[in-house]
Amino acid sequence: MNQTIAVVLKGYPRLSESFIAQELLALERAGFRLNLISLRHPTDKARHPIHAEIEAPVSYLPEYLHEEPARVFKGLTSSVRRPGFMRAFRLFLKDLARDPTRNRVRRFGQALVMARELAPDTAWIYAHFIHTPCSVARYCCAIVGLDWSCSAHAKDIWTSPDWELSEKLADMRWCVTCTAVGHRHLQSLAEDPSRVRLVYHGIDLNRFPAFERPASTRDGTGNEPVRILTVGRAVEKKGLDTLIAALARLPKDLNWRWTHIGGGVLKDKLAKQIRELGLENHAEMLGAKPQEFILLACRESDLFVLPSRIASDGDRDGLPNVLIEAQSQGLACISTPVSGIVELVEDGETGLLTPPDDIDRLRDALEKLISNPGLRDEFARKGEQKVRTRFDHSSTTRDLVKLFEESGIQPLQHSHAVTVDA
Repeated sequence: MNQTIAVVLKGYPRLSESFIAQELLALERAGFRLNLISLRHPTDKARHPIHAEIEAPVSYLPEYLHEEPARVFKGLTSSVRRPGFMRAFRLFLKDLARDPTRNRVRRFGQALVMARELAPDTAWIYAHFIHTPCSVARYCCAIVGLDWSCSAHAKDIWTSPDWELSEKLADMRWCVTCTAVGHRHLQSLAEDPSRVRLVYHGIDLNRFPAFERPASTRDGTGNEPVRILTVGRAVEKKGLDTLIAALARLPKDLNWRWTHIGGGVLKDKLAKQIRELGLENHAEMLGAKPQEFILLACRESDLFVLPSRIASDGDRDGLPNVLIEAQSQGLACISTPVSGIVELVEDGETGLLTPPDDIDRLRDALEKLISNPGLRDEFARKGEQKVRTRFDHSSTTRDLVKLFEESGIQPLQHSHAVTVDA
């Protein structure tokens, strides 16, 4: 009986998408057989340890169609003989009329190749991200006649037009998404709102064990600086320019040091901003680092800051895993009430939230927590408790496992890692 799930990914493996790798490993441990199909080759030099534990084979579709014309041609000649080809072609033409871009053509070409090369025992197609990977999955499923589903996250939801989201939701069996605000938005566009389910990512608490953080006495007045940490790509939606500007407005006699971990297209521009504001002795940008390095950085820091915003193209964070990871290590957090962040960080209870791009409010929040180690400890304790009771991935994965089982995809065996209630 065909039981393999083909998982369509935008790029694999990626350091910034450890939540996807964690889910893939959890599905494997639950007994599902996976084949990973990536639209892009990896660009990160490092990998998370979790990637080495995933056993599923990975194949790569042509990233640019002109680079592998023979493969695309074989996909086309194979697909045109299938009964579902004309339906897929009509879907593509309808989409192309509203989105006349090379990207749209590329996705259809990738779907042709995927349809030809799909493993014969494939029973289901599951796409991560509701924009381009979902388009490839949709066209391919129309060609080969398989049911499919999708996991929607953040940028993919908010930068996709409503017409496309609505039509994809009508075509797939079910969709999961990881924030309440994304859930409400997708349900409002779905003919059948029950097809859209809220499933938080959570984190693997075995990888983020409780850390007995000693009570901090650093308050910005001694010789040892208060250590501030930010983890995230240097892109517009992270609001790092606002953070740097707020840091520059802190009282001159306050002793602090800010560390940023992450790559991203704005890294050089932000480094220039640091120099122009005279913060070279207070700030460092380390680039992308593996998960074990980030875990150690969280344990050595006093405060985690992520001032997310809605970018000019509509892109925004969903519920950043880095915030969950930071709180799991007893680290007080400052962030913004964007998307699902409010579902984790409760202002004045488990951290502080400031309006996006409000430099003065962010400066005030920074000063408040830099100078008050007791308040940092209180927020850290409450935040960690919330993470460990509500964001444990073993419980959130159960919801996803049930959806696959209800769809007729049965795991080969159940592992102790994920138990499913009867």
